[in-house]
Amino acid sequence: MALRPVHVIVKALDSSAVGRFWAEALGWTAYSPGLATYVGPAGGLVWPHPVALGIDVVPVPDPKPTTKNRVHLDLATTSAAHRTELVERLRTLGATPVDVGQGDVPWTVLADPEGNEFCVLEPREVYRDTGPIAAVVVDCADPRATARFWGEAMDWTLHEVADDHATFRRADGVGPYLEFLRTPDAKTVPDRVHLDLLPYPGDDKEAEVTRLRALGATDLDVGQGDVPWTCLTDPEGHEFCVLAPH
Repeated sequence: MALRPVHVIVKALDSSAVGRFWAEALGWTAYSPGLATYVGPAGGLVWPHPVALGIDVVPVPDPKPTTKNRVHLDLATTSAAHRTELVERLRTLGATPVDVGQGDVPWTVLADPEGNEFCVLEPREVYRDTGPIAAVVVDCADPRATARFWGEAMDWTLHEVADDHATFRRADGVGPYLEFLRTPDAKTVPDRVHLDLLPYPGDDKEAEVTRLRALGATDLDVGQGDVPWTCLTDPEGHEFCVLAPH
């Protein structure tokens, strides 16, 4: 048994506007099958997508806290000119530069219209075939311990692990990476951005949730009520949801 990440949840006051921003930013399409706005590759809504990790923008009543998100997206670029063009286009779409203490780095840190931070990376060979999202990046205190949990929780392959980072990618080598970076900041507020995981067809969701609890996951009540998914946190408190297979 194993789970697969299927999309990134982004909470927003105006889910339609934030969804449109991310669709334009990634060159994808915003779909509105319900209250949320799903952003995925053009050509019609396909979920779960066989290659991409989509973005599901869900409406919430509260604005983003002023603290930096502990989960963010890194966007890939193919050349210096592409990075410059992308940053300029994103700012035209409503992105703003932000200082998260990055100092003098070759990438650009921006925030979407509701303040969710993300990075536009300089060209890197490792991300040449990821699509527009190079990586989903998660701040953590102990990448090795966090990698042990997530390596058991999901079916992605661990590419690299060290004291300061851990990197996963799908076993077939497509789509973005999932990266855990060691940071000194502790989690103090609910996550504004998180992953949703999905069992494979025929697998038992409740059995998967039980397995995750045995690995160190904890049940989470965010006021979700009676819903078909289960909200949990990993051993460091990062929120995620296990969806019901369909």
